[in-house]
Amino acid sequence: MYLPDAAGPADPVSRSPSRHPGSVRRTSTIDVTRPDGMEGDLRIDARARDLATAIDGSGAVLDEIALRARVDGGRHVLEELAGLDGRPLDPAELVGARVGSGFRGRLDQVLPDDLGGTVLHLLLDDLPGAVLISGYARQRAAFAAGHPLPVRYELMAGRADICAGWAADATILTTIHDHEVVPVPMGPPAPVLEPPDDPLAWHATDPLAPRSTRRRRLLDLWPDGSGAVSLWCHFRDSHVDGDGAETVLHEYSVTGTVDAEGGRLLECSANVQVLPWVECPAAAASAGRLVGADVADLRQWVRRELTGVSTCTHLNDTLRSLADVSVLAPLVGAGV
Repeated sequence: MYLPDAAGPADPVSRSPSRHPGSVRRTSTIDVTRPDGMEGDLRIDARARDLATAIDGSGAVLDEIALRARVDGGRHVLEELAGLDGRPLDPAELVGARVGSGFRGRLDQVLPDDLGGTVLHLLLDDLPGAVLISGYARQRAAFAAGHPLPVRYELMAGRADICAGWAADATILTTIHDHEVVPVPMGPPAPVLEPPDDPLAWHATDPLAPRSTRRRRLLDLWPDGSGAVSLWCHFRDSHVDGDGAETVLHEYSVTGTVDAEGGRLLECSANVQVLPWVECPAAAASAGRLVGADVADLRQWVRRELTGVSTCTHLNDTLRSLADVSVLAPLVGAGV
C-alpha cells in the first residue's frame, strides 16, 4: 500500500561538501544485495575510510577497510565474515550470531578495546541497522509485483512507541491495524554525493545492483578557528529498484561543535532531509539533548537516554556514531 498523502519530507543532500583544510573525514558504506532472489541470503559489501586533509588540500588515508559478509536471509544469522586481514579480531567470534538484537552486545564482548572508534568498529556496529533496512528491498519487490507483504497487527504491536514513526497512532501501525499490510514509503531520487572535482571526497564504491540497499555515512571534522572543532555528519539509506533507479529512504544531517580534545559536545542539531512518514520529523529536536554529553560515551548515552516517540531509531544510530569524534578530533589540524 502506497500512501503519498502520509509521506514525510523529501529534501536529500545534493552533493557532499568540499573537504576543509586541516580536516579529518570518515566515510562508510554498507551495501546489501540478494543475488539469489528476495528469499535468498544477504551478501554484504561494507567499506570505510579515514582521510586527513592537510592545509594545502592534499589528502592522506589514515585507515581503510573492506569487509565481505553473508547473512542467512531468513534467520539473519551471520554465516561468513571476511576482510579482517591484519585486524586483531577472529571472525569466529561473530559468525553464528544473529545480526539483530543482541549483536552489538556480542560485539562489545569480543572486540579488543583498542579497536573502539575505528572504521572496523563502525561497520560492525552498523550491520544490524543495514540488515534491517535491507528488508525494504523485499517489500518493494512484492509491491511492484502486486503482492504486498501481509502482516498481522498483533505481531507488530510490540513495536508501538519505539520511535516517532512507530507511534501507536502513526501511519505505520494504523495502516497495519486497518489493512494488515505494511505501507510502502517511496522516497525521492538519490542525488550523486561524490563531487566530480574531488576523487578523494569518498572511498571507492561499486554500482548498486537492482533490488539492493546502501547505507552511507560521512563524518567531517575541521578546526573552527576558535580552538574548538566543527562537525558535519551525514547519513543516508537508499534503495535501487528493479529498473536500476536509486531513491532515498532515510536521510539526516547533523551539525555541531566539540571541544578541541573531542571530550564534550558544545552544540548539536539535526536537519531532516528525507524521512518516510509525516510523523518522523518530530524526532529531530532530540539531537539538542546531546549538548554537554561526553562524546566517548555517546553510544551508551543515546541508547539509554533517547527512547520513545520523541526520537527516531535512524537518527539515534547517527548520533551514536558521533562517539567516534573522541578518536578523530585529536587528529584535526595535525597536518598529516
